[in-house]
Amino acid sequence: MEGNRYLTFALGKGRLARKALELFESIGITCEEMKDPDTRKLIFVNEEKKMRFFLSKGPDVPTYVEYGAADIGIVGEDTIREENRKIHEVLDLGFGKCRMCVCGPSQARELLQRRELIRVASKYPRIAKDYFYNKKHQTVEMIKLNGSIELAPIVGLAEVIVDIVETGSTLRENGLEVLEEVCPLSARMVVNPVSMKMEHARITQLIMMLREELKK
Repeated sequence: MEGNRYLTFALGKGRLARKALELFESIGITCEEMKDPDTRKLIFVNEEKKMRFFLSKGPDVPTYVEYGAADIGIVGEDTIREENRKIHEVLDLGFGKCRMCVCGPSQARELLQRRELIRVASKYPRIAKDYFYNKKHQTVEMIKLNGSIELAPIVGLAEVIVDIVETGSTLRENGLEVLEEVCPLSARMVVNPVSMKMEHARITQLIMMLREELKK
């Protein structure tokens, strides 16, 4: 079976996909079709290497990989933790670095220190709940939001938020600050467990080549 089928990659749309493609190019894996900004294609193929690529919304990448629609995925560690799919995380790619943090107005710091019952808004309820319940041993009411998380403490929906922080400028502009760090994050490569067995040689070689390139 090895060598006769395509290895399929699901790439999280946006910066992660661009950085992943740059990394693949550095080890000789190219996909010129994907560089066309006007293309409407969904699947991109490198016939020489027997590889296929497609772009996906970040939260969907682990799903494609778990169910075998993709052999390999490139996605943020935040998504891996939140989706909690049955996939193998095989490589820290070192880019897309940021932090998951508890953020809010400065006066909320005291509520965190006293471990009071508070409301927490987040796009990442699994990560947030794990942090508060298992690390801080603080009971919280979780509120799932999908966008503009910074609004929650401003309008009184929640005392604090748990969200990704890169520069912190959006927080500062809205009178919020980082109160506690949950965990550092970066882009990761994930693999379907069955694919890892079926295509072990190809995938292992790819991981080794990428690991060597990342050392440079």
